[in-house]
Amino acid sequence: MCPNSEHCRREFSAIHNKLDRLDESLRGNGKPGVLRRLDRLESVDATRSKMTWLIVGSVVVLAVGALWKLFFGA
Repeated sequence: MCPNSEHCRREFSAIHNKLDRLDESLRGNGKPGVLRRLDRLESVDATRSKMTWLIVGSVVVLAVGALWKLFFGA
């Protein structure tokens, strides 16, 4: 097994502490963790994308309307 069981115990304890810190970072401990923050960023990006397409569509409609008015007068 392990030639020096105390050494192995310390190493496993250090690994366990590191895993606990990683888990806390990912899930959060009473505060937003990495997963929640990533979810929020993705949500903001989706909203921004929809707004961009809405603005682009509006500009295209206004441009087509202006060209129509310019060429055909109304």
